[in-house]
Amino acid sequence: MTNTVDASFNEEVTAKAAESGANASARFRERMTTSGSRAGVVDTERVNYLASKAVKALNDIILEDRVSYEEYNALKAWLIRVGEDGEWPLFLDVWLEHSVEEVANEHREGSKGTIEGPYYIEGSPELPWNGTIPMREDEPGTPMVFSGQVRAVDGTPLSGATLELWHADDLGFYSQFAPGLPEWNLRGTWIADDQGRFEIHSLQPAPYQIPTDGACGQLIEAAGWHAWRPAHLHFKVSAPGYQLITTQLYFPGDPHNDDDIASAVKPELMLDPQPVEGGVAVKYDFVLDPEA
Repeated sequence: MTNTVDASFNEEVTAKAAESGANASARFRERMTTSGSRAGVVDTERVNYLASKAVKALNDIILEDRVSYEEYNALKAWLIRVGEDGEWPLFLDVWLEHSVEEVANEHREGSKGTIEGPYYIEGSPELPWNGTIPMREDEPGTPMVFSGQVRAVDGTPLSGATLELWHADDLGFYSQFAPGLPEWNLRGTWIADDQGRFEIHSLQPAPYQIPTDGACGQLIEAAGWHAWRPAHLHFKVSAPGYQLITTQLYFPGDPHNDDDIASAVKPELMLDPQPVEGGVAVKYDFVLDPEA
């Protein structure tokens, strides 16, 4: 693997937050339409309870912290911009999803989950248990072999388990959310062998900043925060009769493992990469809970 870059990188670095946000919003709407998961299926009493509690909490902040009309109007203008930039998926996934995920997965005995984030795309190319992720011919990055086994909580190997992997490239961009990238760049679906084993050939990702030229970046700058996420691999792992797990895996030594802007890092999700000729090798097993 060389470090030569092709012309697509020149276009990629021109990615704009609004374009990425619009793609994330459109993809989310498509998934909700396909899955049938619409707000209308939520119990009316539950909506009343949660919405009333959220509105009260905001009003309490206004009263307790003596929010001025200048601050109120700044908030109103910012909320309008979040919608115009299409950044509600980014905002919600970065600052709120980690708590929703904690509630959703607190019952699990198997592998730990964490947030999905705004850049998941269904239907990535299916590969054999030891296949190579789609990438450009001269994709920059350190080659990585990621291997392991998918098991049930009782230790049973899960034959034919499905592993979906997606991650950012060396510049911190995701395919289908930045211009110039091939459609399925660094996205793939692996089918484990009859013993639940897999061997994924990809690249070690780099840390990156979430988009900062849109509304979310405006908030980050105004609050004096940083925009960094540590390097990570996104996974969805499933098998018939078992609960799908959505997770991210991280690399030791990253300066933002302890202050991830998305608050998604957990000790159980830390990898232990080992140097090998030409790159790194990583081993990690996924343990799935049975369906309820």
